[in-house]
Amino acid sequence: MATLNDVAKRANVSKMTVSRAINHPEQVRPELRDSILHVMAELNYQPNAAARALVSRRTRVVKLTIFEDMDTTEPYYMMLLAGISNELNQHQYALQLATSNSYEVGECDGYILTGIRQKNYAWVEQLRQPVVFFGRNQQGYDYVDTNNYQAIQDSAGYAVQTGYTNLVFVGIAVDEPFETDREQGFRDFVTQTGVGARMIRLANHCHVATDYVRQHWREFPRNTAFICASDRLAIGIEDGVILQGGRVPDDYGIIGFDGVLLNQIASKRLTTMQQPLEAMGRAAARLLLANIAHPDTESQPHAQEKIIINSRLSISESTRA
Repeated sequence: MATLNDVAKRANVSKMTVSRAINHPEQVRPELRDSILHVMAELNYQPNAAARALVSRRTRVVKLTIFEDMDTTEPYYMMLLAGISNELNQHQYALQLATSNSYEVGECDGYILTGIRQKNYAWVEQLRQPVVFFGRNQQGYDYVDTNNYQAIQDSAGYAVQTGYTNLVFVGIAVDEPFETDREQGFRDFVTQTGVGARMIRLANHCHVATDYVRQHWREFPRNTAFICASDRLAIGIEDGVILQGGRVPDDYGIIGFDGVLLNQIASKRLTTMQQPLEAMGRAAARLLLANIAHPDTESQPHAQEKIIINSRLSISESTRA
């Protein structure tokens, strides 16, 4: 394995000069710096990530850009961050967290994007770096997601299997692919089984769901299961049912979606569709690194790459066993 001393001897310079070319390239004459880089490449000298970045003209930084507000009470993004960071660390890449007000600060080799809305696509289209989405998109960008359609079908199937005869899907009031897929999964399940059902859409806040139950309590007969598009909504529904005197899970079942802490702090711990966020984060990082390593294929038209990782229903206290 080549050493710093080998590079210095081959380039006919001091070890200090080689070190300066790596760590402070602006302090070395361009022609001398290029000569040292050429020798480093010849000897395959890679002392650390900084040297590799210098040789490859890359920053070795990936940005995770989140285009929605993060809630400090819910570690959804912490699980995702952990997966991305752990995978990048194995490849000596750094992760930079950016928000909707800071995504243009600093250079990077590629982006992982989540929470993006229609108004943000104009910015995405002008990016020169590779991009991977966390969540399905219809614009042709590579993405990682869970099977939202199948997850809701599995949740509804479990509710019927445990004897609930009336289903209510509580969706999130957003026009996004993940919500579209969940709603379609519920509609198709109802069509296939003929079970009594209805759908509502609410803002994704606990208190909104609790208020809705209070205002519409008479519309929910016993033996109803609420299939919720988030744990946040499920907690609100559960609180509303209990406040109205409903018995969970004997008379009313509640199934959430996400499985990241909130399901553990509900009055009755939630049965929920648990997303494998750490594994999904790792998959997104691997996909992006592959695109960074092959920039020519990224710039050419190619089939949208989709990585789908199934979620798992975690059974707890808010449904019958």
